[in-house]
Amino acid sequence: MTERKIPAIMGTQHPDNANAPFWDTAQQPFISAYRETDEAFQNYQALDVDEYMWDWEGKHADAAVIDRLFSTHYEYFKEHQLGRDKFLTFRFPNIWEEKGYNLMQAMTAFLSSEDFANDLGFDQRPLFEAILPMAQRADQIIEMQLLFEKLAQFKDATFTPTEDNKAYIEMIPLFEDFETQYHAPEILKEYLNLHEEHFGFRPKYLRVFLAGSDSALSAGFMSSIIGNKLALARLHQFAEEEGIAIYPISGTGSAIFRGGLSPRRVKRYVREFPGVRTATVQSAFRYDFSIDETKAGIKYLKEELPKAKPLVISDEDEAILSDIAQKSATFYQETLEQLVPDVQPIFKAFPKRRDRRQHVGVLGYSRSVDNIELPRAINFTGAFYSIGVPPEFIGFGRAYASLNEEQLAVLNRYYPSMRADFAELAHYVNWDALQVLKTQSSAWQEVEEDIVILKDAFDLHVGPETMAEQQHAEIALQVVEFKEGASVAITALINRMAQLRHFLG
Repeated sequence: MTERKIPAIMGTQHPDNANAPFWDTAQQPFISAYRETDEAFQNYQALDVDEYMWDWEGKHADAAVIDRLFSTHYEYFKEHQLGRDKFLTFRFPNIWEEKGYNLMQAMTAFLSSEDFANDLGFDQRPLFEAILPMAQRADQIIEMQLLFEKLAQFKDATFTPTEDNKAYIEMIPLFEDFETQYHAPEILKEYLNLHEEHFGFRPKYLRVFLAGSDSALSAGFMSSIIGNKLALARLHQFAEEEGIAIYPISGTGSAIFRGGLSPRRVKRYVREFPGVRTATVQSAFRYDFSIDETKAGIKYLKEELPKAKPLVISDEDEAILSDIAQKSATFYQETLEQLVPDVQPIFKAFPKRRDRRQHVGVLGYSRSVDNIELPRAINFTGAFYSIGVPPEFIGFGRAYASLNEEQLAVLNRYYPSMRADFAELAHYVNWDALQVLKTQSSAWQEVEEDIVILKDAFDLHVGPETMAEQQHAEIALQVVEFKEGASVAITALINRMAQLRHFLG
């Protein structure tokens, strides 16, 4: 494909919604794997989402998704063809991190869906690109393409000699941590060489996915937001140098810790992440606001994202930002290591929203920081909010206080929403809950220090202001006071708080 529509909006299956989807008559916030095909269609039709991520990473996925969509909504897809007007993009499992059973299923679905589309007289291949999560190296990206090529050739020769499947797929590497995001241009340069060596041509464009959640989970909020900005600027600079079009995708949830993209923060998002060409609207964005508000947010992003001029960061500022990110990550990681044991009961009580694989180490994997096993980023984020301690504060305050005048000026320049973000976050801090937590571990004293530093620096009002925030604070104190041995009750409280703040985690 030479000319194609680049989707501005990608709906995802991230389980961060507090409320039930607008399309679910039973009004249940849990969305089973069997309902995700309905969900994809509703996202295309009702919300006018361009692209929908079909996630095979660490979760159950329906391999017959294309068959079901075409069979149930033939007239719609005849008009809005998949692969041309609307897009379904698989997120493959990473075979270097989890077992490869799902990968073979996912790749086979590419081939069978192409055959089905041909039989229906569609002129476009419905599936042609896939995301590789936790991409670390160029050889991993090309390996996915080689595996697909072999499978397509085997299928054509052995099972369907009358069909002529395309043996090429486009890969979207998903870079998750600070280091791989920062070095994305170097990884992509090597990938372009490997690609040309094997396929005999260079791609006309690349889509590159930058995670917002897992980088925050592993290194803290300050490091994550800086990492995203540096990666965006460096990718666009790389594209210019290499003479290739680049279309970054940003993986951001509604919580500020996870990127802060909600229908009420679309202007902030475009201001903070110029150069992003595809925004992920996760479950909370789509289901925790009125449908009119959600659609207005999507419309704004569609209009503004393609126009936003990419961030340009000088070499000098880049070096300063990298130092700041490293410094803040150290504060965050050293404190987090001591906090995690206290929050384990909350992690365990966290409500489920999707069919996830539970067999960590056999079929899935877990995230860890300094050998401490952590839950998924959504559960982690929501758990800290549920005890009245927004995780954005952890390490941020002390890192901020340690910066010299020049460093502060650079941070302010590249993070213009910083004061406004923390003014909002401060409303979810519960001082009383923090005093209880401080009796359990001295590390909570460090978190209190983070909050006090930012309170003074930004002149924040710490604590609730609205009635919803007041209710949130009262429930947070309850959660802290009986967090041991009452997981069913805690789950109900977590759910209620999530509704009050418009996201689960």
